[in-house]
Amino acid sequence: MSRAVSMRDLDPAFQGAGQNAYPSLRKLVAFRTFASKSGILRHEIHYWLGKDTSKDEAGAAAIKTIELDAALGGRAVQYREVQGNETDKLISLFKPCILPQEGGGASGFKHVPFARSTLNHDNIFILDTKSKIFQFNGSNTSIQERTKALGVAQYIKDKYHGGKCEIASIEDGSLMADAASGEFWALFGGFAPLPRKSAGDVDTVSDSHSTKKLLSVEKGKAEPVEADSLTRELLGTDKCYILDCGLELYVWMGRNTSLDERKSASTAAEELIQGSDRLKSHLIRVMEGFETVTFWSKFECNATATEDGRGNVAARLQRQGLNVEGILKVTPHKEDPHAHIDCTGVLQVWRVNGQDKVLLSDENHAKFYSGDCFIFHYSYSEEVHEEHLIGTWFGKKSVEKERASAASLARKMVESMKFMAAQACFHEGSEPVLFFFIFQSVIVFKGGLSDGYKSYIAEKGTPDDTYTEEGLALFRVQGTGPENMQSIQVEAVASSLNSSYCYILHSGSTVYTWAGSLTSPDDQELVERQLDLIKPELQTRPQKEGSEVDQFWELLGGKAEHPKKKISSVPEGDPHLFSCTFSKGDLKVTEIYNFTQDDLMAEDIFILDCHSSIFVWVGQEVDTKNKLQASTIGEVRPIGCIEGGFQGYYALIGQLGSHVPLHLSNHKNSKRKMVNPHAPGGCCALTFPSVVAQKFLEHDFLLEKPSRETPMYIVMEGSEPPFFTRFFTWNSAKSNMHGNSFQRKLAIIKHGGIPVTDKPKRRIPFGGRSSGTPEKPKRSRSVSSGSERVRVRGRSPAFNALASTFEKPKDRNLSTPPPTVRKLYPKSGTHEPVTKIADIAESLMPRAVKASPAASKVTADTNSKKNSMSSRPESLSVRDDRKEGEKEDEVDEEGVPTYPYERLKTTSEDPATEIDVTKREAYLSSKEFQEKLGMKRAEFYKLPKWKQNKLKMGVQLF
Repeated sequence: MSRAVSMRDLDPAFQGAGQNAYPSLRKLVAFRTFASKSGILRHEIHYWLGKDTSKDEAGAAAIKTIELDAALGGRAVQYREVQGNETDKLISLFKPCILPQEGGGASGFKHVPFARSTLNHDNIFILDTKSKIFQFNGSNTSIQERTKALGVAQYIKDKYHGGKCEIASIEDGSLMADAASGEFWALFGGFAPLPRKSAGDVDTVSDSHSTKKLLSVEKGKAEPVEADSLTRELLGTDKCYILDCGLELYVWMGRNTSLDERKSASTAAEELIQGSDRLKSHLIRVMEGFETVTFWSKFECNATATEDGRGNVAARLQRQGLNVEGILKVTPHKEDPHAHIDCTGVLQVWRVNGQDKVLLSDENHAKFYSGDCFIFHYSYSEEVHEEHLIGTWFGKKSVEKERASAASLARKMVESMKFMAAQACFHEGSEPVLFFFIFQSVIVFKGGLSDGYKSYIAEKGTPDDTYTEEGLALFRVQGTGPENMQSIQVEAVASSLNSSYCYILHSGSTVYTWAGSLTSPDDQELVERQLDLIKPELQTRPQKEGSEVDQFWELLGGKAEHPKKKISSVPEGDPHLFSCTFSKGDLKVTEIYNFTQDDLMAEDIFILDCHSSIFVWVGQEVDTKNKLQASTIGEVRPIGCIEGGFQGYYALIGQLGSHVPLHLSNHKNSKRKMVNPHAPGGCCALTFPSVVAQKFLEHDFLLEKPSRETPMYIVMEGSEPPFFTRFFTWNSAKSNMHGNSFQRKLAIIKHGGIPVTDKPKRRIPFGGRSSGTPEKPKRSRSVSSGSERVRVRGRSPAFNALASTFEKPKDRNLSTPPPTVRKLYPKSGTHEPVTKIADIAESLMPRAVKASPAASKVTADTNSKKNSMSSRPESLSVRDDRKEGEKEDEVDEEGVPTYPYERLKTTSEDPATEIDVTKREAYLSSKEFQEKLGMKRAEFYKLPKWKQNKLKMGVQLF
């Protein structure tokens, strides 16, 4: 007999709760309803207990929380919050802190007596006076802690001082060095050294994983469950359980338990944490089928929340008398990938061949082979500047040696661009939709053309199945339209067919098209477009599923059963942001809830996991070793081999630490095998995926069982692409500021920040600037029937400098005319929006010393020319008719003396005198200017000021 909860027994105030996505506060109970990417509504309830709350009041709050959960369909996660020890989730709903109305201290902060003895080196203190707010930073506190504390000081200023109050930062040990420090210490009767904390004063916190006990609750009593390990099978759907993990205490409620049983289990859990030694323990209640990731992480098998029975929730709630309209699911929001990247940019593609790479012609740059590796460089317009994406694509049967070469060559390209390009690593079969929108029309052939692949199959004696135009080939056609379509070569057998797709089958001059019974006219149109690329001038014989001619089946070796269901791709999920730290080679992560751009600290590495892709964000102030671990992606370096064993060991192991994975193959003592089973035998390889991203996937913190071939991106602070910033309300001026996080935050506060009336910068989708839905650019590269070809691929200015380092004359496809550049959406000028944040960013840059009159004249002339250039829209476009390698006009610098680079850099031992130190680059010769900054003067001075400074800093000219 079912013991379902009756809605008639609940508080009428809870009727209708949770039918909208919003956080709400009802006295001591706060609940939040939010929609996931799939549209499913999720609920979280937090009941908050002040420090003076009585035991009876705490019990009543717990009972009311259970009733509210029942009103929400028994699907909410419930958190018991105690003043001064709130969970990060609750604090994230009320950033930067929670300030109780009477007598309480901010959450995450402890209210202390006003006395010098309360100050120490290990904490941050905020002193609020009538005219000024002081923030005292203990000498042992981190930059990140100080930055967060500034947010609290700003909150106090706005809430209790009407925004009209000064905030002063006091550094521990600064004595009376400045007026603010003197004023601060005067309030304590003068300065005196702070004592060091004794060993007995050190706070000890029990490890939540040190002991785990499962208790079964029956008739209000909790009894231990005897088991060798925690498994999902121990939990019965008609019972309630308590999982005691020290700092965390979970109450698990079976779906078939009654309301009274749930209340009894909650009371039993409250009694367990009443002792003085459990004051910091968090109590969390979860319902069967709606458990959290952290709950399942306590179990040995790492079980996950199931969807079993969720489809019947609505019917069950209706039987209980609850109006379920809008309570279970809302219409999911669908995003247009076009809004995340300009798909009319400049694309260059290379195929890796051994240790080198071969530039592909415009006609072939979207043709991939499963046995090869490819590198692409895509540059595109974004607001008033140019963005770059450098990526690698690994075929399923590519060899490790060429994967290593691809990663190494791609990294050199990124380094040559001063790490201002985003990096990406894609694997065949796991490409994101962004990849397909960049390439628009992709064909993946079987086999490979590289020397590495050919050598490998020759060694193994494997038949070469590389695609030939005259041979037998079957292609599955897929995609959503002309701007996103692919042809994937599959085995030419009947079982490769699928009723949800269209196919192209050819053998010599014989060409068939096959339309599955579940395909649409749009799918069939894609076949016609792909035929223009695969077999453009041959007559085709259309076939429909169920009415095929015998010759069609003969080519496929006879009829066979085939699937009907469409091949699923990994959907994008709810984004999760994690801060990352390394401790003795082990990755530690902390999830940031309800994150914003301000959570990205310049001193840290962050991972943004959106299920279908992984982004690694690297702050400007991250130390060199950690930056190297985060910024190297997908690199595998062969070491070599000797008699039955291995020779040498890379010195890079010593640079990165022992946690860098060493992959061995075909060795009796090897515990790890190489990632790619097709790699040549007897080889030792050192693998450098992004160490941070790789370890994140290995740990599977979200229990999603991610593929090791999940698309990865590396994003450097200050060069964030739009397909990363879309997860935030983004202001690019913030990420372009100099200094550490604390210095930036303090500067924003002192300069007034962004006015309240200002709206965050909105990225305008490419293809139009109208207020309505922008029309997609009408373009297609795949149609050869005379339709106008709108997009023109070519070389960007930055690419010309980059390519000169890597290209060899013999690699150039001389039969292909030099590509050109045409920007379809020229901007009206190069000026940047003037905001307070932008002004603050400038204020954090080093101050320039006064220049000589002659140098000042040079600066004025240069600025005058720059302004005249920016007033012409066409100045932003590279001339279409200029031939590759043709000399471009230089900025007129007549009358300016030139000096060697060694005398112009900021660390020079023999610095040049009588120069404008804010324009050191102006005194370089044309040759050294090109070598050091990677571009000509005219191209350099078209860049935004912040980007010029960033480039100059990279070569010590700023």
